[in-house]
Amino acid sequence: MKIILASASPRRAQLMEQLGINFRIMVSEVDEQITPGQSPETLVQELARRKAEAVALGEDEGLVIAADTLVISDGHIFGKPTSPDEAVAMLQQLSGKSHTVVTGVAVVNAATGEVLTGAEKTEVYFRPLTEEEIWAYVRSGEPLDKAGAYGIQGLGSLLVSRIEGCFFNVVGLPLAKLAEMLRHFGVDLLNRPN
Repeated sequence: MKIILASASPRRAQLMEQLGINFRIMVSEVDEQITPGQSPETLVQELARRKAEAVALGEDEGLVIAADTLVISDGHIFGKPTSPDEAVAMLQQLSGKSHTVVTGVAVVNAATGEVLTGAEKTEVYFRPLTEEEIWAYVRSGEPLDKAGAYGIQGLGSLLVSRIEGCFFNVVGLPLAKLAEMLRHFGVDLLNRPN
């Protein structure tokens, strides 16, 4: 079955490649404005669904996969920073504390319009960071396109003391959750013909 990843994230594409999934990328241009008052789990699933449905509209067949990730700390939602200063502010708030990473995943069958959504949560613990460490990390450029201003799979791994939950969720695509959702559509990632 044809599989499309509705994401510009190189990290999500890398994770799909790691699983040996044959897919193509089609980035959806959807409004990512958030509705106040929604729970983070509802919000990320809604944003992922919008992205997947936008791409599925232009397709006759196949499965469209989309995801959206947010970081929540002390009741504040952190998306991607819009500037180095905002990245610094986010990292200062996350320093020495735990926060929750929530990723919503949507899979849409383009032929039937059937939609399946789900969300995964992971607790991430940051060690206390010095101002010098925060600025050095921001100057690396890595945090500027990532929710919460860090990438656990890169230099950001040096900020994390431990996690509870799915590592891949923090990268941006909870693989076990995705595999479970694809099975619903008849795609078994462990039992594929070679």
